[in-house]
Amino acid sequence: MMLKVELFGVKFENPVWTASGTFGFGLEYAPYVDLNKVGAVCVKGLSIEPREGNEPPRIWETPCGMLNAIGLQNPGVKYFVEKVLPELQNYKCRVIANIYGSTVEEYVAVAKELKGVSGVHAIELNISCPNVKKGGLAFGVDPVEAGKLTEAVKKNSDKPVIVKLSPNVTDITEIAKAVESAGADAVSAINTLLGMAIDIYKRKPKIKNRFGGLSGPAIKPVAVRMVYQVAKAVKIPVIGIGGISTWEDAVEFFLAGASAVQVGTANFYNPKAVEEIVSGLEKYLKEMGYSHISELVGDLKEE
Repeated sequence: MMLKVELFGVKFENPVWTASGTFGFGLEYAPYVDLNKVGAVCVKGLSIEPREGNEPPRIWETPCGMLNAIGLQNPGVKYFVEKVLPELQNYKCRVIANIYGSTVEEYVAVAKELKGVSGVHAIELNISCPNVKKGGLAFGVDPVEAGKLTEAVKKNSDKPVIVKLSPNVTDITEIAKAVESAGADAVSAINTLLGMAIDIYKRKPKIKNRFGGLSGPAIKPVAVRMVYQVAKAVKIPVIGIGGISTWEDAVEFFLAGASAVQVGTANFYNPKAVEEIVSGLEKYLKEMGYSHISELVGDLKEE
């Protein structure tokens, strides 16, 4: 009972979720993880049409992290609804559909496919994607465009909408406030940091795409700082993401103001990371005298 939460009208067994792109559709992990102990599965990004993704090499391990440029490979939203979702509904975990597009119209098309679909409890907008109608600039770096996209999806969806914020901006709070004003039900922070690695002998980028998204423990201090700033700037729930691999990491995010957390890169090397974090949080709350996880949120002593 200590970890059950209700956010944007949805009840979760706990506030420890998996991050999109790191846990497949959830079913891939079922042989190794008790999905009933996962608060929510944020599925890999869904597009209106199937997508092959980028050419390899598209992943590279870094000190304390990982660079990836998978390119949002997925079988398309219709395949997910028809083939994957019925299987996921056999578990207690909530399902959050991460969606993306290259135009506002593509995002809206995906949202419409999920409208009225039971078993999808919320939508998470990946606004780090390039907006082809605006010269390839990511939706997430422009408050006006981020707001327009959020509003358009809200109008065409019957699900709560979480907007996943990009850290590759000057002031993340400006984007957070813009999407809140546009009707976002929550924000998740942060997406990956843009990075690069070079093979010094081949004198070539280690990622075919040149740049990749940096994730893992290396980005945690940046993520904690941004979650803290966003939580101070908006009234809607903030879901913390970035380098969480232990329950101690998760506690930092809750203290910074997160109402829930997503575990990403840690799933690759420790499939049971979410289960261990849930167990550790319960012990910590009892040890520190908290009766519920909500009491921990933002309970940072700053004097």
